[in-house]
Amino acid sequence: MCENPSLAHICKKCQKSFLTPSIYKRKIVGNIDVISFYKYSDIKELLFTKHTDLGYYIYSILAKNSFKKFASEFNYPHTIASIAVDDHSRDGYSHTAVLNRALKSSSINPLFNKLRAKNRVSYSGKSKEFRVLNPRDFEIKNFNEKNLILIDDIVTTSLTLTQAIKTIQKNTKKVLFCLALADASKN
Repeated sequence: MCENPSLAHICKKCQKSFLTPSIYKRKIVGNIDVISFYKYSDIKELLFTKHTDLGYYIYSILAKNSFKKFASEFNYPHTIASIAVDDHSRDGYSHTAVLNRALKSSSINPLFNKLRAKNRVSYSGKSKEFRVLNPRDFEIKNFNEKNLILIDDIVTTSLTLTQAIKTIQKNTKKVLFCLALADASKN
């Protein structure tokens, strides 16, 4: 970015110039929308910070500019839940929990520690074949809400979201749509 002195990790001018979100959509599992805010290639270097101390601050800025803005404009007849995919804390924080927390609004109630992968294998940089051979094996913890939004940071093959949706549906819950920070297919 501009590298000018700023109290924020990314100055307001650069946030406006480089981090103004757009809306990208794709459909998965029975016509469920996956809405993302950035092309993966546009914010790749920022996403690579997720396993560093700086990552918490970068993900918070990205969440504020996309997820929080989305939540402020989203209306629904009743409050619905949002659940992050595998919001297990690694490296001191959970990047998907940071995104989920930004959705708190009058229409969205973020829930935490509700959908966890039993398989801790990293998908980062792995092929679709590897992802198919090593499913996440999600487990869901009980919660009251029937309708929800599913949250992830990056959608590539959509296998993670597909596996999560199927787990949620087996538990008589309905995923209204998914939100992702970046879509790797939008380049």
